[in-house]
Amino acid sequence: MRAFGKYLKEIVTGSWSLLVGMWITLRQIPVRPVTVNYPYESLPMTNRFRGHVELIRNDETGEPNCVVCMACQKACPSNCIRVEGHKPEGAPHRIPTLFMLDFTTCSLCGLCVESCKFNALEFSREYNQASLSKEDYQMDLLQRGGKETH
Repeated sequence: MRAFGKYLKEIVTGSWSLLVGMWITLRQIPVRPVTVNYPYESLPMTNRFRGHVELIRNDETGEPNCVVCMACQKACPSNCIRVEGHKPEGAPHRIPTLFMLDFTTCSLCGLCVESCKFNALEFSREYNQASLSKEDYQMDLLQRGGKETH
C-alpha cells in the first residue's frame, strides 16, 4: 500500500510540474521574440563592443600611425602581437614592416590599445568572424587596412 501512495504522489507532482511548464509556455506565445533570424538579420552592436585590434591610418598619407615603439607588444599578456619595423634614412621615426595579430590567443583585454601613445590602435567593429580555419585568425594588420583618423 505504501508503494501505491508513493506512485500516486509521483503522478500528481509530475502532472503539476507539466501543467506549470505548459502554463509558462502558453504565457510566452504572444510575447515578441528576443532572437533575430541570423545570418539574415543582425542586431546593432553596442558602442562598447570590442572586435579584434586594427591599425589607425593617417588621413593624409594613408600610412599607419604606428612608430614601432613596441609598447603594444610588451603590454600584451597573451603575446598575440608581433611588430617589426625599420627606420628609413631621413625618416623621423620607424615604420612597421610587419604587424601580426594572433586572434586565437587574444583576450580582448585592451592593454595594447591603452599602451599606444601614438593613436595607432583601436578595436574594430567587426563581429561576424566565424571560420573553421586557424589561419583566418592570424591577421597581418598592415595588409588588412584599417581605420583612417578624422
